[in-house]
Amino acid sequence: MLKVWGRRSSFNVQKVMWLIGELGLAHEHIDAGGSFGGLDTPDFLAMNPHGRVPVIRDGDATIWESHAILRYLAARHGAGPFWSGDTAVRAVVDGWMDWSQTALQPDFLNGVFWGFYRTPEEKRNWPAINAALARCAGHFAKLDRLLEGRPFLLGDALSLADITAGVSLYRYFELEIERPVLPQVERWYHALQQRPAYREHVMIPFGELRGRLAY
Repeated sequence: MLKVWGRRSSFNVQKVMWLIGELGLAHEHIDAGGSFGGLDTPDFLAMNPHGRVPVIRDGDATIWESHAILRYLAARHGAGPFWSGDTAVRAVVDGWMDWSQTALQPDFLNGVFWGFYRTPEEKRNWPAINAALARCAGHFAKLDRLLEGRPFLLGDALSLADITAGVSLYRYFELEIERPVLPQVERWYHALQQRPAYREHVMIPFGELRGRLAY
């Protein structure tokens, strides 16, 4: 059976669990990281020398890094909307996945979520937070334009592009921050909220993380 190591509140673990839920894959989830610890044990480091979650084991295959895991699971189990036989189609998905990881995620997760929510109020760097909020507004404005006339980022079906970008939406819309008017993104977010896998694996309360800088 597929095994997944990670804590449910981990942003990157949520991406993997959301796809597993969409694919309906039987799996065993093993709590690791954060308050669960276990990332510095010899057994875990033998799976991922970087000591980070998520990690999956599928038969003889052990894979780490969330986007590598998403591509593996899509290729192995998600033929159709999640894995096209057309390399050009896959390249478009890859482009948006990489953009999510290198632009949206650093600005939202590190700049806003960590800078604002996970940092104690007296330690917040407001100029840096406001700069990250402005960059996030620009990122989500791009998605708003992309979503014009289509239900999901790349067309009529949910794709890995939606998973890697859409995992941010629950926290983005739950935080007490200023947000621009984003009608298409809000419509997209509402559609994602109707999906059982999104509700189960992404819409997880995160109140215990407020003002807590430690993993």
